[in-house]
Amino acid sequence: MPTLKKYTRKLNYSYAPGLFASIEALKNKPESVQRILISTKLEDQLLEKLLTLCKEKNIRMEQADKALSRISQKENCLAAAVFEKTQHIDNSESRHLILHHPQDMGNVGTILRTALGFGFLDIAIITPAADVFDPRVVRASMGAHFSLNIKEYESFEEYKSENSERIFYPFMLDGATALEDACAHKKEPFALIFGNEGSGLPKEFSHIGKAVKIPHSDKIDSLNLAIAAAIAMYGFTR
Repeated sequence: MPTLKKYTRKLNYSYAPGLFASIEALKNKPESVQRILISTKLEDQLLEKLLTLCKEKNIRMEQADKALSRISQKENCLAAAVFEKTQHIDNSESRHLILHHPQDMGNVGTILRTALGFGFLDIAIITPAADVFDPRVVRASMGAHFSLNIKEYESFEEYKSENSERIFYPFMLDGATALEDACAHKKEPFALIFGNEGSGLPKEFSHIGKAVKIPHSDKIDSLNLAIAAAIAMYGFTR
């Protein structure tokens, strides 16, 4: 097998560090898994579970303590999946989530996990943005990464060209429509759009679809991106 390299965005594969993430990769997207790395410290019961899954999916397993330490940058990483990067979204689905220039990997991973919980299975990332395939994002998603359809776009216009019939709901601090009203009158198929953690969405998004505001007290200037996305997804799926 080829020597595994330190992760960079240019690689056509990535790593899912952690036992749970490895199991989720094997269960939900086995066709993308190239091999499973395990630690010599892995308990027999957990080893047997991974071994059973690998045999069932015909995927190679190997002990690789040094590689695991390098991949996870932690000494207690017991397993990792090496997986091929694949990108696509289902344009026929009614719920899309669009992240416009997100930069924080922890936020992106948390949003992916939340999206899965609320049934938003198709995620569009508008670059430049945090690398959605970075092992830190995969870890933060707690394995949800492998149950979602994800695709990067160089611009919102590129995404829109594939989804011209979709109703857009950009979330902005000065949005003209309150979340409750937007949820009550939502139309499908729709996409919720969120901007960068610091700058939010550019002003021109106020003219794209129906701009939505999440009301909150004047004691804060804004909500954390992952929190705002969670509130919005919950509201739109009630």
